Amino acid sequence: MAMDNLNPHGHDRMVAATEEARRRSAAARLFDIRRVIGGLFTAYGVVVTLVGVFDGAAAMEKAEGVRINLWAGLGMLVFGVLMLLWQWRNPAEPPESPEEKRPS
Repeated sequence: MAMDNLNPHGHDRMVAATEEARRRSAAARLFDIRRVIGGLFTAYGVVVTLVGVFDGAAAMEKAEGVRINLWAGLGMLVFGVLMLLWQWRNPAEPPESPEEKRPS
């Protein structure tokens, strides 16, 4: 190992930079708004779909024969899953650290 990569405390700068980049990347993915929206819509979609499946005659009459809870729940479920797929297919990129920003 080259001595020029070590900081005054004897730690490798390249390892520290890699660990910092990994931590920033994980934080960017964790707080991605698509994950939050997708998770909430998926959870609520499951609940509303189940309510729609078990709607009674009074709810059907109130909605003029349409299983509105079922259709709304399925729509929410599809939207939530699409948001989660989008987040999975195109993960968020972490912002650049001040050390990575260099004037051109």
